[in-house]
Amino acid sequence: MLQRDFTEEQQMFRDAYRKFLATEIVPHMEAWREAGIVDRDAFRKAGEQGFLMVWPDEKYGGMGDPDFRFEQIIIEETAYARASDWYNSLHSRLVGPYFTRFGNEEQCQRFLPKCVSGETVLAIAMTEPDAGSDLAGMRAVAVEQGDHWVLNGSKTYISNGINADVVIVAAKTDPENNPHHMTLFLVERGMAGFERGRNLEKMGLKAQDTAELFFNDVKVPKANVLGEPGKGFIYLMEGLAEERLIGAVGYLAAAQLSWNLTADYVRERKAFGKPLVAFQNTQFKLAELRTELDVAQVYVDQCVAAFASGALTAVDAAKAKLVTSELQVKVADIGVQMHGGAGYMDEYPISRQFTDAKISTIYAGSSEVMKIIISRDCLAEDYVPFNSRNF
Repeated sequence: MLQRDFTEEQQMFRDAYRKFLATEIVPHMEAWREAGIVDRDAFRKAGEQGFLMVWPDEKYGGMGDPDFRFEQIIIEETAYARASDWYNSLHSRLVGPYFTRFGNEEQCQRFLPKCVSGETVLAIAMTEPDAGSDLAGMRAVAVEQGDHWVLNGSKTYISNGINADVVIVAAKTDPENNPHHMTLFLVERGMAGFERGRNLEKMGLKAQDTAELFFNDVKVPKANVLGEPGKGFIYLMEGLAEERLIGAVGYLAAAQLSWNLTADYVRERKAFGKPLVAFQNTQFKLAELRTELDVAQVYVDQCVAAFASGALTAVDAAKAKLVTSELQVKVADIGVQMHGGAGYMDEYPISRQFTDAKISTIYAGSSEVMKIIISRDCLAEDYVPFNSRNF
């Protein structure tokens, strides 16, 4: 077994976070799934114990350690605990860094401490009914008026849409002349004209609140413009590599859990007088999956190291997203098949592993979009073959 590169401090952090999940999160997950939303206390409790947003500087309440491996541990352990539909890393690592990357000091001071403590929950709103991966098709618009902007439009499939206190909203600000001229706005709970629609029912990830958001003449102060007006599209593109890395870590961890659940089941379940694990088909299927999982883990860990050094490219992140999301679905699918009728029963964890998995090949850029990104790179005339480049 290949050794993974975690420090002693990080291993201790993993143990502590695993205990936190076992005591504060896992016992409530069934109730939250039935309610279709995670209780806000989950964020506050995680914040109190230093498990919510670990990377910000100490002056904002964080650990001041930006090492992504801490977040990798959080994502992995959350998946192993079957609590991925809490989706805490959306708040902590996907949305939170927008403040320090593109915001100003006043915005960081105003928002980050409460984000770290869990008092403020974050979301980001890009997707619209007619605009998913194609951001240029966005219809939400904002018009500058004196000391504020007036925002109009709607968003859908927004994770943390009900719980969110602050939503980073992308809108076009020069739609007639430039479809990529976008600006990011910090829309706060209670702003006049900001309304939430349905908490949408989904195939899986039942505890994750996913909502429609509506903006009707919302007056957004200029102090709530994130970064420079007009550069929102660039900012969103800059964040995609990390978003896909976050996804890849989670998809692979979920796949690892599906393998474990299946391996445990086939050791106990008998057919024709012997355990399923004694059949060659079972052995071969699990051996193939075990190999694919281990190879994918090495690649993802390499991507984490590349991200830490600032060398992770959008293409390499797309490869990680593609292979791990497809593998998550594959392992869960085979796991259900090996469970037989039991796999179709919701009381068995593998059933939810399967229904939770499918969205991974769609959001944060579908598998088809990942293939477009990868093919544009590898089929370009100036492409450098893998054996001739440094990863």
